[in-house]
Amino acid sequence: MKSIVLDPDQRRVRQSFRRGLASYHDNAEAQASIAQELVSALETHITTPVKRAFEFGCGTGHLTAALRGRTAIDWMLANDLVPECGNAVRDTVDAFVAGPIETLSIPTELNLICSASTVQWIPDQTQLLQRLSDHLAPGGMLALSGFGTAQFHELQALGSSAAAPGYCNAEDWAAKVPASLDILHLVQEPIVMWFDGAFPLLKHLRKTGVNGQSREQWSRAKLTDFERRYAEQFGKDGKLPLTYDPVWMIARKG
Repeated sequence: MKSIVLDPDQRRVRQSFRRGLASYHDNAEAQASIAQELVSALETHITTPVKRAFEFGCGTGHLTAALRGRTAIDWMLANDLVPECGNAVRDTVDAFVAGPIETLSIPTELNLICSASTVQWIPDQTQLLQRLSDHLAPGGMLALSGFGTAQFHELQALGSSAAAPGYCNAEDWAAKVPASLDILHLVQEPIVMWFDGAFPLLKHLRKTGVNGQSREQWSRAKLTDFERRYAEQFGKDGKLPLTYDPVWMIARKG
């Protein structure tokens, strides 16, 4: 098998998600809800069975299971940066391939390309969208969810390095989508999770792997100071909020 060449950021993200893989599925409540919303939006625009589908960044299969359970798909290929994710979706898809979507060899003439909570890890989304469009058949659908600039804004305000490189608000997607695609659905709506303190909040981040860019090292004193500052700026009724800022987009190739 040909080895997968990753840049340092990709290796860091892969390691973070690999570390949290066993706990991801049961702790990624926001991502599960986002995947369901993406399928709900897609269902209103799919009128015939999908012959050939491709999902990248499948993770443990939140979107994969929703798609196969709620839409008619004849054949489906899944992908993730983490090779072990293939074990999680092997009973749901027809084939799996590991590697970064930017350089992955994927089929052409696809009728559906989809991904939930992944595109924020791609720095050059304009190039990615053009590449995805090139692999769609005429009339094919592109269904994506990413995150806007308010993603984890509490952490950003406190100086965290956990941000992904490609946060993009709904109003900015139109400039990135190639002329070959017509946007049918574009929605941005935050999801706020509440935690009893800094430790469970950070534990959530670790168990879902979503802090893949973080290099933070925590001591007891540093955690205590972090919790104090977090509570002073954002706390309410003894709890700490963490904001997810999902953006959903559905487009069709002309």
